[in-house]
Amino acid sequence: MVNRKELDPETSPGAAFGQRLRQLRDERGWTQDELGTRMGCTGTHISAVETGRRPPTEQFATSADKAFGTGDKFQRMVLALQNTALLEGFPEYVRQEVRAAEIRLFELGIVPGLLQTPEYAAAITTGAVRRGAITEQQAEERLTLLAERQASLDRTPPPLVYAVLDESCIRRPVGGPGVMAAQLDKLVAFAELPSTVLQIAPYALAERRPFDLPVRVVTLADRSMITYAESALLGHLDRKTGVVLSVLTAYHQLQAEAASQAESVAMIEQLRKGAP
Repeated sequence: MVNRKELDPETSPGAAFGQRLRQLRDERGWTQDELGTRMGCTGTHISAVETGRRPPTEQFATSADKAFGTGDKFQRMVLALQNTALLEGFPEYVRQEVRAAEIRLFELGIVPGLLQTPEYAAAITTGAVRRGAITEQQAEERLTLLAERQASLDRTPPPLVYAVLDESCIRRPVGGPGVMAAQLDKLVAFAELPSTVLQIAPYALAERRPFDLPVRVVTLADRSMITYAESALLGHLDRKTGVVLSVLTAYHQLQAEAASQAESVAMIEQLRKGAP
């Protein structure tokens, strides 16, 4: 079929749902409109779920199980989608990150995961559990994945990591004075590595700061690139050349405007000593 979007079921639970829905529909020779009629929705809705543009609901999954005679398989897939602590698109990003030649990060509010101490990361996830945003099991899932991502940086040769942190990342206290002090020490140690660059984007950048959301740009060994950005509830990975180049250009502009690494480390050390 011309221009048919193919989903990788390993990318996310939503992609796995869409791929399975399409597979069963194809096996029966049904069009999207025909399946929609059987499920009580439109063919457009079926298309949106199959291509990952619309997440399946519990009601949709129940209707799919009824239409295909699959018991509760689609319902269990939706449950898995709802129970994961990872944003859509993030699992695929991580698969690229762990084999990246270069990683560029921009973060707001909290220190990026790759640079977090275990205590800082635990404080962040504990806060999310207390708010009811995630479960204890999901918190463990996040921490386990974070440890695996951090361990992947110790390969040979190591990836080049460029990190620009909004000033809010180092000024927002997380986990208490002791945890925050150790986290600031880790940032200084990170800046001293031969394969890293650390910069702080000061508040004074104001409207000149090009990003209002956390951004990641990954360069792979073959020099192909992807970009990933996320909000509190949604993550989006993109490989389109135009999009990636636009984000990369903005990132270079951010680096030019941000404090130098020496200035950034001095700022962190002042905070570590309790200076204003």
